Amino acid sequence: MNTGKFLGIDYGTKRIGIAISDDNGTLAFPKEIVGNDANTFARLGEIIEREKISAIVIGESVDFSGKLNALSARIDVFILELKERFGFPVHKQKEFLTSVEARKSKDGKRTLSPSQAHSRIKQIKSGRVDASAAALILQRYLDRRSGQKEG
Repeated sequence: MNTGKFLGIDYGTKRIGIAISDDNGTLAFPKEIVGNDANTFARLGEIIEREKISAIVIGESVDFSGKLNALSARIDVFILELKERFGFPVHKQKEFLTSVEARKSKDGKRTLSPSQAHSRIKQIKSGRVDASAAALILQRYLDRRSGQKEG
């Protein structure tokens, strides 16, 4: 059953990581990074059209206690704009430490505690990490979704 492709988004105030699912909506792959600027929605529109996207999954930003943080309000505004411009479903997926996980999977090191990692995210975050974090967000959503179908 072809459910269509999903676009995964790791929203940041400067960069937005993009991931794309396979045609069946089961596997997520890091795709690219777009700047968070005046051209953001035009670039997203090009990706959506080129990749034949049918739904969007965006990371929901939470703090260490699992509560929404300061970035979450900006994400909510971004979600409203996505829905208005593209007219298809936008799903939220908790993104707690996905950038840290993406960095770990890239270099294999697990030396930072969560609090150390959190304080260093802004200092060492790179574009590849943004796209990898978007893929982790999207993969978590796809896994949860497929688990719900089976159960």
